Amino acid sequence: MEFHDDYPVYETMYQHDEETGKKVRKKLWRVFWILLGITLMELFVGFKATSWGLTGTFGLKVFFIFFTLAKAAGIVLVFMHLMDETKFFKYMVLAPYSIFIVYLIFIILVEGTYTGYPENNTNLDVRYKQQQVDKRTHHHQPIPESLKDIKPSHESLKGHEGVQESHEPHE
Repeated sequence: MEFHDDYPVYETMYQHDEETGKKVRKKLWRVFWILLGITLMELFVGFKATSWGLTGTFGLKVFFIFFTLAKAAGIVLVFMHLMDETKFFKYMVLAPYSIFIVYLIFIILVEGTYTGYPENNTNLDVRYKQQQVDKRTHHHQPIPESLKDIKPSHESLKGHEGVQESHEPHE
């Protein structure tokens, strides 16, 4: 038994004439070239940022965030056909994502540098500090300033006071 419905053939429902097809293709290619241009500009700035002395600056972060969001908006609006929808539906789709993106950017910019300041260092457990000092002493590594007040335990000093342990295989 074959299924038939009263709707037109879906494949031919939105057939446009050649002039409309050219306009649509022209629009898609224009958006493609704009997105490609933005991407190439971002790559160029990314490669040159260190030589220009812009690494980690607020302006560089704003530059990348702005143009990345512009590309995302271009993709969503044109290639996902959101531009052709009603105003209410556009806001209904874009508002939650926009709020979430703004929140993520806030977290990255504010909390991402949290540990870079000395007043933000956490208080480590005493046992962890002792382990770090012992490990660094055993491997002849420098001890950070924050751990200088802790003395190495006796286990970490074995083999380091006069007699060196042999690392040759036993027979």
